Amino acid sequence: MTPIRVAVIGGGRNCEHDVSLASAAGVADGLEEAGHEVVRLTIDPAGVWLDPEDRAIEFSRAVQILGSCAVVFPVLHGPHGEDGTLAALCDLAGVPFVGSPLGAGALGMDKWATKLVAEALGIATAPGRLLTRGSMRYTWSNPVVVKPVAAGSSLGVTLVREESALAPALRAAFALDDRVLVEDLVAGREIDVAVLGRRDGSRVVAPALEVVLPDGEIFDHAAKYGTPQFRIPAPLDEGERKELEEAAVAVYDALGCAGVARVDFFLTERGPVLNEINTTPGMTAHSQVPRMFAVSGMSFPALLDVLVRDAIAA
Repeated sequence: MTPIRVAVIGGGRNCEHDVSLASAAGVADGLEEAGHEVVRLTIDPAGVWLDPEDRAIEFSRAVQILGSCAVVFPVLHGPHGEDGTLAALCDLAGVPFVGSPLGAGALGMDKWATKLVAEALGIATAPGRLLTRGSMRYTWSNPVVVKPVAAGSSLGVTLVREESALAPALRAAFALDDRVLVEDLVAGREIDVAVLGRRDGSRVVAPALEVVLPDGEIFDHAAKYGTPQFRIPAPLDEGERKELEEAAVAVYDALGCAGVARVDFFLTERGPVLNEINTTPGMTAHSQVPRMFAVSGMSFPALLDVLVRDAIAA
């Protein structure tokens, strides 16, 4: 097949900068393995764009480089990237891009908005309350998970089992966001489902993954980027598998996602409970989504090839 010139953007102006660098390096290496020409761009923590030689360049020059490529592959996790920021830039520049558009990225990053969408679909979410700086008080009644609404998938997330730990958890979350979500702790298995939207409108769902954690722990930032244990495929009966996959695709479509996204659930005795969606999931060869598709027989370079070709054809 004809090689494609792809701009891969990593880094970013947020706390997930280093994680985004790792994902971008993984994507760039995988695309080169698939035979494509890769132009590596980076946004440093101060928001400065860097060229493939890590030299600072003007924003106008960065846009020129993006325009010289057939497609852009943004790999920025968290705010100023995954929230639709780069999707909007590419859209304005008239360059095709891999991943979800502005609206889906913004909604997916907003955990409260995602809950509202899921509930409108009839998909269960954890009972929760939205707090703002003007209404920071929360009356303790049972164990909860405190999380910023739109700071990334696991940053600032705290499991609170005792009332004395609530105030510090709220302070930590408000340090990252002006809105904080306090949710009841859900007892269930943590199951992730990866959905790949194809250019013909079909949806490909990879074998589900189960996150294995010691009793009483949650999949927070430290656990995610430590040495988590996964079961792939997750041991599910046919009914559980179908219910999880249908819920994942429903959320993906309702938010307007494109490319690949990871939808995370708790599997409880009453069925799936949505935790969150990641419209820019980790994208190293060892990350969850590539590992899920690898189990189905699609290698990491093959997955990346599909993503760039579908983005161009969209």
